[in-house]
Amino acid sequence: MPAVQFVPATAQDAVERADEAVDQLLESGRRPEDVLVLTVGEPHPWQQHELSFGEAGYWAQLAEGGDVFYADAATPRPLRREVVVLVVNETSAARVESAVRTVLDHVGALLLVCGETARVAPLLPAEYRPVPA
Repeated sequence: MPAVQFVPATAQDAVERADEAVDQLLESGRRPEDVLVLTVGEPHPWQQHELSFGEAGYWAQLAEGGDVFYADAATPRPLRREVVVLVVNETSAARVESAVRTVLDHVGALLLVCGETARVAPLLPAEYRPVPA
């Protein structure tokens, strides 16, 4: 069962908080190829940049596995990495609920949720919810 950690963030600053979390993961020794960043709302700027070169090259990067990979949380493709950073940069309850329901299928060891804890935590299965202090 993966560990779940929350990085408090509003939908507006979730991408920035996620970028900081990814930097911290890499600085702590995590390998880039172990990290997957999934956005619930607008695509991450890095994903947009990579897609500007074409879908084939973008998805080839996933297969090569040499770097952090950025994708939409709703992608139907089978994505799995040791660490998943879920970026809750969306206010639509339906999109957030759908992403939270499926994100655990993508995680090996650690899920970092960058979003509003009070909004997202209740959507997780009980065993993944933070323990109240």
